[in-house]
Amino acid sequence: MIFENYFDKQFELRYFEMNKLGLATPTTMLALLEETAAEHSHAIGLSLFNLLNKNVGWILVSGMLQMDRYPNYKEKITIRTWLSSYSSIKGYRENIIFDAQNNIIGSAKGLWVFFDIEKRRPILIFNEIKERWSCFSKESIYGDIKKKINPVDSADYTNHFRVNRYDTDTNKHVNNIRYLQWVLESIPEDISENYFLHKIDGRFMAEAAYGDTVISLTEKGKKENYFTHTIKIKSSDKVCATAKTIWKKY
Repeated sequence: MIFENYFDKQFELRYFEMNKLGLATPTTMLALLEETAAEHSHAIGLSLFNLLNKNVGWILVSGMLQMDRYPNYKEKITIRTWLSSYSSIKGYRENIIFDAQNNIIGSAKGLWVFFDIEKRRPILIFNEIKERWSCFSKESIYGDIKKKINPVDSADYTNHFRVNRYDTDTNKHVNNIRYLQWVLESIPEDISENYFLHKIDGRFMAEAAYGDTVISLTEKGKKENYFTHTIKIKSSDKVCATAKTIWKKY
């Protein structure tokens, strides 16, 4: 795929990022995608810490990740990222994950909102960000990540978690990676042990705060190895996130 306005970041997978099979975990891949976005911001002279000093940052409101296979221990991969479109306050970030032979092993996209951290509301994206990042309309993965995912009505599996300080990030909210971890923890053991997460499609609606207890609810889908998920705050029943996952046999 030949085009301009993209950013590449190479990684070598490390031991603590592996599962027991020596493969990267889904949370590892999400962390590497976030690191690539952070590096892309740094590359234009507006690192996330520069933005933080202005009390602004980026918040993920919806996203999709699809992995055809997960990289092995010590394997080198490259994540290519670019912006496919902007509105006044939002931008779509595209990602393709390549192995060392330049084969595509995964892809992802996210809808990000530019955010006033103190006032907790969206603001206009700085013009210099749009100019320096530019955009290219090619999509990395097809799917409507704005389409609503209904919350779980009747959970087949549940789990409870307390929001600790390490669950929050520099934007003063629970990090996206933690929501994924809570979803994975409510997957039945037979699936988590024998299948890999092929695809996740998620939406973020509300923030959980330090000290909250959240409930992770998972419902079996009509198709085999399809699940629907909801993360909500126990005390208020407020829904923080919803998602759908598809799992494939190793």
